[in-house]
Amino acid sequence: MPRLIEKPTLVTAAGTKPKQIEEFAGRLSSGHEQVSVARMLSPGGWEEPAQLPEFEEITVVLRGTLRVETEQGVLNVRAGQAVITAPGDRVRYSTPDAEGAEYVAVCLPAFSPESVHRSD
Repeated sequence: MPRLIEKPTLVTAAGTKPKQIEEFAGRLSSGHEQVSVARMLSPGGWEEPAQLPEFEEITVVLRGTLRVETEQGVLNVRAGQAVITAPGDRVRYSTPDAEGAEYVAVCLPAFSPESVHRSD
């Protein structure tokens, strides 16, 4: 039977400015451990510490630009584009443009604070 998610669960974000994370499916909102789906609303100038996640992350940018820094270089992912990072990839996300960004992140298995391994 279909299950309606009437509203997302708000998750506290790491980083230099307040970023809104709305989890629609995942450990907190729906009890899913194998996948999480979240909408991110990130202000211009936001950046987070580097991380070494245990999960694959598929990110689709809906508006603005998401900067993705890895050991291989820097990607600027724009609206209409996507980026996939593998478990164990050292990655750092930011939104360099003044208008910020809106994007959807899908994590396999589901995101958890214990599995993201952020740098201090």
